[in-house]
Amino acid sequence: MAKSAKGAAAAKLVENATAAPGVFVFAELLEHPNLANNPQHAPYLELLKLFSYGTYDDYKQHKDSLPPLNPAQLVKLKNLSIVSLAEKSRILPYSQLRSYLDITTLRELEDLIIDAMYQDVLKGRLDQKEQQLELEYTMGRDIRPGQLEELLAALKSWFVLSFLGRSSQTEQVINALDTKLTQIAAHQDQEKADGESFVAHRNHMLVEVAVQKKLAKRSNTGGGFPDLPSAMIERMGGNADDMEIDSGSAAQQPGGGGFGSSILNLIDRKKK
Repeated sequence: MAKSAKGAAAAKLVENATAAPGVFVFAELLEHPNLANNPQHAPYLELLKLFSYGTYDDYKQHKDSLPPLNPAQLVKLKNLSIVSLAEKSRILPYSQLRSYLDITTLRELEDLIIDAMYQDVLKGRLDQKEQQLELEYTMGRDIRPGQLEELLAALKSWFVLSFLGRSSQTEQVINALDTKLTQIAAHQDQEKADGESFVAHRNHMLVEVAVQKKLAKRSNTGGGFPDLPSAMIERMGGNADDMEIDSGSAAQQPGGGGFGSSILNLIDRKKK
């Protein structure tokens, strides 16, 4: 649309774009030759720059050289100005916002912020008790001339401090993270060991319960050896199942004596 817009049409295009709901990025329109290279459109080009990376405070300072703003444009510019303020602080007091945006009432300020939230310009919480806006997220704005170089310089400085000549603060953070990771690994190892110990103890108890049930069953039926502990059976090289089979076999043999026959059979099996 900008390709064919000239004269008054180009000016109208800037006005529509800066007032349209949901339009907050203007770099493509800002770089278009029909606007950038035509002195006739200079005021509207400056207006477009204002909406790209300027603030409401910038508008007040250059108001006389800029086209007048309609209500929709004013609301959008104020919303974008909150985004710019958020670059310096995540918490913005109501008093600062009201002064910066020329807003007289608290209701008007909260309506403005809520409108920005609905349009995904920012996300945060209105703290009426502390009279402040707590920001969680803000949209990105167009990069102003020279800002990219500033960002690259800041990243380079951070890289040098963090990786080449680690500052004491960075070193402390890294050491604290290493210590925390070691503690987490040790805690996981201890939990694993405790789990294995619990499983082993549980299995041992299940075996003991099973042996006691079998001994009790033999005692009730008159066969077997109710007073023989499982530890003695293990030392003799047998197990509860062996004793059950032997006991049953002995009971069926003529003249078999149950306990004695089972012991003899177990000893004989051990020797073999």
